[in-house]
Amino acid sequence: MSEPLFQIGADGVDAAAIEAEIRSSVDSRITAGAFADARIGRAERLTLVNLRRDGAFITHYLRSLRDAVEVDISDFEIRERRAGLAPLLVRLKKAIWGLLRFYTYRLWSQQNQVNSMLAAGLEGIDEQYAAKIRRLEERLAELERRGGGTQGG
Repeated sequence: MSEPLFQIGADGVDAAAIEAEIRSSVDSRITAGAFADARIGRAERLTLVNLRRDGAFITHYLRSLRDAVEVDISDFEIRERRAGLAPLLVRLKKAIWGLLRFYTYRLWSQQNQVNSMLAAGLEGIDEQYAAKIRRLEERLAELERRGGGTQGG
């Protein structure tokens, strides 16, 4: 087994137990569907390297892409953690946001349009290749049926 990239340890700390607890927690959350959100990847099982090997990955990847394609352009609450200046800073931030909102929404809308077109294009390519593979498999099966499985037909 190869050496880990880095190690965590301190006196009185059982790093292996902590790691096992984290892995167990993540596994139970994956099972419960907590990480089905498109923004949260299953890094070890769903990597781009596996794209070539696992047909289910492309389905998951396209579904995740479809779910995450739109940038959220809804308003958000403006808060300030510094108690003393909070009211003033919140008003200032709201004023700045009010001035920039039009430009920000315009950029986000354009980005959403580009993202949607790219996702639709990828899905279309995937569907075309799936249909082509299906037709080729049907043709191969027909040729094998006609040839009786022997060579020289």
